[in-house]
Amino acid sequence: MAQSTTKTSVHSSQTDESKGNSTWWIVLTILTVLSFGTRLYKVDEPDHVCWDETHFGKMGSWYINRTFFFDVHPPLGKMLIALSGVLTGYNGSFPFEKPGDKYEGVNYVGMREFCTILGGALIPFTFVSIWEMTHSLNSATLSASLVLFDVGTLTLTQYILLDPILLFFMLASFVGICKFRSCTLFEFGVNWWFWLIFTGVTMACCVCVKFVGLFQVTFIGLMTIADLWFILGKLSKPISYTVKHFVARFICLIILPILVYVGFFYIHLFILNKSGNGDGFYSSAFQSKLQGNSLHNASMPKDVSFGAIITLKNHRTGGGYLHSHWHLYPENVGAKQQQITTYAHKDENNRWLVKFYNDDEKININDTVRLLKHGDMIRLEHVPTRRNLHSHREPAPITRKHYQVTGYGENGTGDYNDVWKVFVDGGSDGNIVSAVTSKIKLVHVLQHCVLTTSNKQLPKWAFEQHEVTCSPNLRDTNSYWNVEDNINSKLPNVSFEVYSPNFFARFIESHAVMFQGNAGLKPKEGEVTSKPWQWPINYKGQFFSGNNYKIYLLGNPVIWWGNIVVMVMYNLISIWKAIINKRRSNQNNEAVADSKQQLLTTCNWLFIGWGLHYVPFYAMGRVLYFHHYFSAFLYSSMLTGVTISYLLEIIKTSKPTLIRKTVYDGLIGFIYASIIFSFYLYSPLAYGMSGPISTEQNSTMFGLRWLDSWEF
Repeated sequence: MAQSTTKTSVHSSQTDESKGNSTWWIVLTILTVLSFGTRLYKVDEPDHVCWDETHFGKMGSWYINRTFFFDVHPPLGKMLIALSGVLTGYNGSFPFEKPGDKYEGVNYVGMREFCTILGGALIPFTFVSIWEMTHSLNSATLSASLVLFDVGTLTLTQYILLDPILLFFMLASFVGICKFRSCTLFEFGVNWWFWLIFTGVTMACCVCVKFVGLFQVTFIGLMTIADLWFILGKLSKPISYTVKHFVARFICLIILPILVYVGFFYIHLFILNKSGNGDGFYSSAFQSKLQGNSLHNASMPKDVSFGAIITLKNHRTGGGYLHSHWHLYPENVGAKQQQITTYAHKDENNRWLVKFYNDDEKININDTVRLLKHGDMIRLEHVPTRRNLHSHREPAPITRKHYQVTGYGENGTGDYNDVWKVFVDGGSDGNIVSAVTSKIKLVHVLQHCVLTTSNKQLPKWAFEQHEVTCSPNLRDTNSYWNVEDNINSKLPNVSFEVYSPNFFARFIESHAVMFQGNAGLKPKEGEVTSKPWQWPINYKGQFFSGNNYKIYLLGNPVIWWGNIVVMVMYNLISIWKAIINKRRSNQNNEAVADSKQQLLTTCNWLFIGWGLHYVPFYAMGRVLYFHHYFSAFLYSSMLTGVTISYLLEIIKTSKPTLIRKTVYDGLIGFIYASIIFSFYLYSPLAYGMSGPISTEQNSTMFGLRWLDSWEF
């Protein structure tokens, strides 16, 4: 143990001496200047909406205007985009309707610069984290250079997107844990606590930008477990010493991140207090907290009666409204009658009139009000089209084991397949149906099936709304509905403020809706997607901008393909080292501790980081895109930098000769020349291309389309 402490002390002093060396600071300064220079260059071009700027720019505008919306990602990234817009003079008025829309007279550059600056920080973050893990200037410099000269990382971090913010917090948390692990000689000191808290906060921020930040949480968690296991093995220390370390990490890496994460959601729900087009994804009670929503400070009849005009919202998380429109089901999709769907947005086509089942005529407004009760039979007439909610023994459009639901009849007159029986969940005969609070089922009287939604998206002929069916399974979990709007001038209005949920109820519902939204993300017709196996090999990119000014997201092929080769080499080296160590252990149980071993240990962690940020995508059912790989790419680039440094270290230190030094210098020069020159060749992909496509000889990119799957 004394020897271990001595080695640590010497190593720490060497580290401090190296960092004090002007070379270390000169290298870091050069990399940082190049990083921000290459990324801020032409940041204002093109002057139109590019790719997903249409989503996240729009969401930034909604934050500025305090308008509620639905998104599958947590709020921090969009809140920071909005904040950067406010601080740089953007007023939230630009609609961000579609890619290609010109930013005429709009101060968009500030938001782009904000995202770009965060993207520029990735290079110094990479340098510092690898330095802290290896104390090798060559490893840190090469790793940072691989990220610096990748045109894909440059492209992804130049626009109003969540990715530069996600990658910033991901690497910030990595820097934090690396700096923290370097504070072993100053345990429970100011620096030790600072970097531990810094790691916890940035880790929470990472998750609060995108849920894939949980991969980073897992990675840091594994590093922390390994540290605690090592501490537990210090037999010279009492068990209370290990407990102190565990409690400190538990507070700073679990409790603190949870508080930070919840705090951001509190700010999110506090800011977005006005009704918007995302209201319909949330429950009726949730919507009652939004100013301008029909349920905010709602005053309407509590009880539902015959003759009322209502809207029915499916009670499942993120459920839509029962909806119809004038369009019919197409040929070969059951009966060619009016379409019935669920729709997530408030619309006049969501309104239904509650009628007596045996009276096709409109109820006389002078009749005595009769309340709707458990067990009553009704017809529901679609108010705009005056067709009744109807089902019959035709198969549903997608869920073929269910029956088709249609709109049928003329001017409210139909047949007995329009009759439904109302059941209140947990109710009995005589229980009145209440707006908002009652969960009801509608059971078809003749077909003995229950009105439900399959949550499956219909094709374009139904405007990609969701399927409504009549399920023979009367216990179908998606068959519950609640009355949201309840319009009836003959009944007294009451306030629904009492049903407004508290913050934690809204917090939980927000997550349920986001998780469901993520799981439901499927590729749209004609949309360009990709598969995880394509990402590491740089198989296909993504257009950020088309037409006359093209921006194409594609990795630097020299770096990306080099990463694959080096990763294979790393695995072969690991196997070889494991065999050698096993053979040595028969003779000597003491591990060989040297700089090369530290480089290899660092590679092991970086490989785990790469795997955690890449492999889980194979298990995801949602739609995936090429840009999802860039978190893993950063770790693979760092792995490449450290592995190459490990191999060069062998050449340099194994019986040094003039030839070995020449080979070492030549390889270093070749590696840097290759990545810099390839960056120069492919930089038009990030900075903009105009003119002919790359297959034409007069194109500026002619000869650089090395794979047919590349589309520039």
